[in-house]
Amino acid sequence: MKDLPHHYAITSELNNDGQVSLETNNAPKMVINAPPEFGGPAGNWSPETLLVASVASCFLLTFRALASASKLDWQSFLCDVSGRLDNVNKVLQFPEFTITANLIVDNPSDIEKAERLLKKSEDSCLIRNSLISKIILETHVCSDK
Repeated sequence: MKDLPHHYAITSELNNDGQVSLETNNAPKMVINAPPEFGGPAGNWSPETLLVASVASCFLLTFRALASASKLDWQSFLCDVSGRLDNVNKVLQFPEFTITANLIVDNPSDIEKAERLLKKSEDSCLIRNSLISKIILETHVCSDK
């Protein structure tokens, strides 16, 4: 890891059709829109889905780093994340995210270790630590052996 602080920047533009274009260095341009719940068209990424995706991807990448450092061998890791948007004290916010982690490890004797690393991944994820939302972690670890 490079020395802190790190800085991340995007350029965003609102088009006349309501789409927002997002650009950052060395990444494909992304177009997002309001979700259908807020009057936007279906089938688009939205700020809300990007937030949920950030929770998911940060959790997965944190696990990858911790598993590598801990020498945990695993076969597949599928993670479903849902975020609940609600009115909290007259303010719209995501008070809760649920992470359902489905991990298959190579060795059955690693199941406990994997469970610990999943919990540590949740605790260490920088996106999760940047949110005031409650995080519910549900883990399912098994071995195919």
